[in-house]
Amino acid sequence: MYTKDGESFFIVDAHVALWDARPENQRNIHGKQFIDCFYDYHANLSPESEKWSYEEYLYQGGERLMKDLFTDGYVDHAIFQPAKLGEFYHNGFGQTEEAWALTQANPGKLTYNHNFDPRFGEAGLDQLRADAERFDLKGVKLYTAEWNGDSRGWKLDDPWAYRYFELCQELGIRNIHVHKGPTIRPLDRDAFDVADVDHVATDFTDLNFVVEHAGLPRLEDFCWIATQEPNVHGGLAVAMPFIHTRPRYFAQIIGELIYWIGEDRIQFSSDYALWTPRWLIEAFVDFQIPEDMTEYAPITMDQKRKILGLNAAKMYDIPVPAELQLPNADETETGPREPERADLAAAR
Repeated sequence: MYTKDGESFFIVDAHVALWDARPENQRNIHGKQFIDCFYDYHANLSPESEKWSYEEYLYQGGERLMKDLFTDGYVDHAIFQPAKLGEFYHNGFGQTEEAWALTQANPGKLTYNHNFDPRFGEAGLDQLRADAERFDLKGVKLYTAEWNGDSRGWKLDDPWAYRYFELCQELGIRNIHVHKGPTIRPLDRDAFDVADVDHVATDFTDLNFVVEHAGLPRLEDFCWIATQEPNVHGGLAVAMPFIHTRPRYFAQIIGELIYWIGEDRIQFSSDYALWTPRWLIEAFVDFQIPEDMTEYAPITMDQKRKILGLNAAKMYDIPVPAELQLPNADETETGPREPERADLAAAR
């Protein structure tokens, strides 16, 4: 738990990964392009003191993850959000077995989400059933720009995707994390577009859709959708490091999110191992909207508490000390707030 000037914060890092991008795991040039793009983000947006060498960036391993997140990083709980990227890496990018073993060894500290790809059809549905039972899944991480054979992406509102969301409902997988953020070489920009979030959130009101990276660089599109879809949440992965390199841009991002969707639907993440959580948490606790950006209200400590951990803890039923729990905020000026019940919606 992080404490600063008498203020305490329960931290949930809601989007972390344990990856292997070493040359022996790269299937082709695209595996190298992908991790090189990741490293460019890391090197260009990190403070000098927080930069890793390229070699250690290719693979961290579980021991280092535990140290970076929990020993040094103030994190109380973290959630794995693995990407498979099977077309680029022999054994996948996100390391399922190692991440799951860590979760089993540290159940109070780690939650494992898995992934699915609707382009695998019926076989993929069978695999999702098996994965849900094995991992006791509460959430999944989806990569709509992932390549699969000749396909270079899919949409959340594809008919086959709906079959998978229906199965998620049946299996109790309520939290759907979707990468809708910056383009990562060699993936296609349009496959990360946020427009399909609107459609699927309307049709599956009992599922939570956490739009990772808050749709960047499509922040405005995301906000207009999310304010009308109360089961849509914003993840701050990739947005967070701009607190260092572009603080006014970060102020715009967080200010817009609080204005449109409110403090109860925003989740912190370091996006480990793109960045480590320690410096991001310290910077965010100290951060304030610049006084001349008068269209945004100052960020309160309670809003920071919710964003840094309480919101994700509520979504995943992670125990929080009683003295740190907070009530929901008042409704924002825009859009509906309370998610509609699917059973009532079906009866209409």
